Amino acid sequence: MKSNYFIILLLFAVFLSLGFIQAIMPSGANVTEISNSTTPTVPAGSAAAVAGNVTELNLYGYTTTQSWQGYYGNVTGTITLGNSAGDALYNWSDTSPKGEVYASTSDSIDWTNVQCFNYTATGTYANDDANRGGTSQYGMNLTQLETQFNIPFDAVDSVNNTFNLTGAGNHATFYTSNLQFSSGQCVSTRLYTNAGTGEPNKFEEVLLYDPDTQNVIFTSLLNQDVLGFDGKTHDFEMLVLEDGHKADTSVTPYYFYVELQ
Repeated sequence: MKSNYFIILLLFAVFLSLGFIQAIMPSGANVTEISNSTTPTVPAGSAAAVAGNVTELNLYGYTTTQSWQGYYGNVTGTITLGNSAGDALYNWSDTSPKGEVYASTSDSIDWTNVQCFNYTATGTYANDDANRGGTSQYGMNLTQLETQFNIPFDAVDSVNNTFNLTGAGNHATFYTSNLQFSSGQCVSTRLYTNAGTGEPNKFEEVLLYDPDTQNVIFTSLLNQDVLGFDGKTHDFEMLVLEDGHKADTSVTPYYFYVELQ
C-alpha cells in the first residue's frame, strides 16, 4: 500500500515538472467593434447684452473627458478541453458566461502574479511576488500612473476620483487564474446603468496590476443582460485610461482577455 502511495506521489511530481497540471489562465479575446461615438457638442446659449448693464449668469456645460475611453458590450464563448495544438476533445458553448473581461496595454500578462493596484505603492518596482493575489506594495502608484497618462493631480476625472470605492461589498468576489480576490479587496468603480448611476452588483470594474510587465489591468466583472447606460442590455461596461490632453492625438492599443467560468 505504501509503495502504491509513493508511486502516486512520484507521478504527481512528474506531471508538475512536465507542466501537465496548470492553472487556468485568461485567454485573449476576439474583438469585433460594433460602434464608436462620443458625447455631442451642446449648442451655445445666449444672453442679451445691454450697454450699461451688469448681469449675473449661471452657466452649465459638458466637456468630454480627455483621460478615459469607454467600452461596453456582450460576451459569448466556449469552455474547452483540448491539447496545446488547439485540438478540442470537447467544447461547452456558453452564450451567457460568468467571469471577467480584462483590458491592458500589455499583450504578455503574467496571470499567476497579478495583484490589486495600490495607490500608495512605493513605485520602486522591487520584487513583489510575495503579494500575488494580494495588494501591490512596490509597484506603480497613483502618481506614476497619472503621470503616464498626463492627468493633472487635481483633475476631477482623475483615477482616484473615478475608482473611488474601497472596502467589502463594493465589488463581488472573483477569481483571476487560480487567485481569489475577495469582495471589496481592490479599488473599484461602478459604471452607469439605465438608472443614470452606478448600482451594486451590476457593472463593477476593478484595478489589477501585473508587477512583471508593470501594467495596470482594467477588470470588468461579467454580469449578463443588465440594462446599461443607453437603455440596452449589456454583459459588461468598462473604462480604460487614454491620454487625450493638449495636442496628443495618438491612440493607445488595448489588448482584451476573457476568463469564462
